[in-house]
Amino acid sequence: MIDARTDDPIISLTAGATLRPLVLPARADAGAPGPFRDYAEVRNRVLEEASGRDDDSFTAEELLPLLTSDAYTNRRQWRILIGERTIGVAFLNISRDGGGDTAMSAISVLRDEQGRGIATSVAGYLEPLARSEGVRTLQMWTEHLASSGPTLDPPTGFGSIPRDHTARFLLAQGWTLEQVDRVSEYRWGEDEHLPALRAAAEEAASGYRVVQWLLPTPDERLDGYAWMKSRMSTDAPDAAMDSPEETWDADRVREQDARWIDMGHTVQVTAAEHIETGELCAYNELSLKGADDSVTQQNDTLVLAEHRGHRLGLIVKAAGLLSWHERYPRSTRVVTYNAEENRPMLSINEQLGFVPIAYGGAWKKVLD
Repeated sequence: MIDARTDDPIISLTAGATLRPLVLPARADAGAPGPFRDYAEVRNRVLEEASGRDDDSFTAEELLPLLTSDAYTNRRQWRILIGERTIGVAFLNISRDGGGDTAMSAISVLRDEQGRGIATSVAGYLEPLARSEGVRTLQMWTEHLASSGPTLDPPTGFGSIPRDHTARFLLAQGWTLEQVDRVSEYRWGEDEHLPALRAAAEEAASGYRVVQWLLPTPDERLDGYAWMKSRMSTDAPDAAMDSPEETWDADRVREQDARWIDMGHTVQVTAAEHIETGELCAYNELSLKGADDSVTQQNDTLVLAEHRGHRLGLIVKAAGLLSWHERYPRSTRVVTYNAEENRPMLSINEQLGFVPIAYGGAWKKVLD
C-alpha cells in the first residue's frame, strides 16, 4: 500500500520546484481552499490545455472518490510547486491485478512552466519509487491538439498523433507509443435513424433481448456484469500495452458502483441477454456527471467473443442512446474513445453518427 502519508518526503526538483505528496482529506471541502483544491484546479487546467476541451474536468467533490485507493488499485498523487504555487500534478496508480507489476502514471505541468526540466526531474523520483513497489510496466494515456506538423505512428499501423511537446518528452524519457485512440463525438439533432438502426439490428438478434439499469447494479445482474467487465480487460484491442487481466466479481462491481455514485455521476448500463440461457453477453455504459446538461461519456462497450456476429454492439449502443436521451435531453453531446484498430466498434459508431474530434496516445515504459 502506498497511500500518501503526512510524513512522506518533500522532494526538491530542478528550477526551484518541489514535489509534495497529496494527502487526501476526509471531505473535499475540508480545509478549503487548500492543497486538495489546488490539485483539482491544476489537474483540470492541464487536461484542458492538452485536449482543448473540459470534458474530463471534475470538481473537487467529484474528484475525491476517483483518487482514493481501494482493494483493486493503490492510488497516489503529488503536487508540483514553485514556492507555494501549484504548477503541475502527478499520479501513480498501481493495479493489484496481474500481480501488481503494472501501473498507470502521469506527470502534467502547466504549459507556461514547461521546458524547464521539471517533469524530467519528477520522473527521476517516481520511476524508482514505482520500481521499488514491484512495478515493471508503466502505462500512460495522452491527448493532443490537432497540428499540421510532424506526426508519430504506433506499431499497429493505425492512426497517428502530433509529435508535439508531450510526445517528444515521452520519447526522450524512453516511453513507446503503442496505440492511437480516436475520440469521437455524437451531437443530438435530427435522430430518426436511431430507432431504425436498432430495429434492423434486432432482426439479426432474434435470440436476444435488451435489459437496462441505472447504477447501483441490481443483485440479479451482478455476476453477469462482473464477467463482462473481466472480459473487457482481455478482449478489447490492447496492442502491446501488456495490460493485466482484471478479476471481477460481485464485490468489485459494488465497489465500482459506489465510486461512481460517490462522484455524483449517473451511469446507465444497457446489456444484451441471451434469452435461452439468461447470459449477459454484451453491454454499453453511458455516464453523466453533475448537471444534466453536461457532456455524456460513453464508457465501455463489449460483445463477448462467443456471441459476436449478431449485431449486439449496435443494439446496445442504439438502445442505450435512445433511452438516455429520453432521460437527459439537455445533454446534447456524447463523447467516446476507441482504439484506431478497433474497426468493428468504429464502424458502429460511424453508423450511429459519431464523428472524430481528436486523437490520443497509449504509451508504455518497461522499467529496467
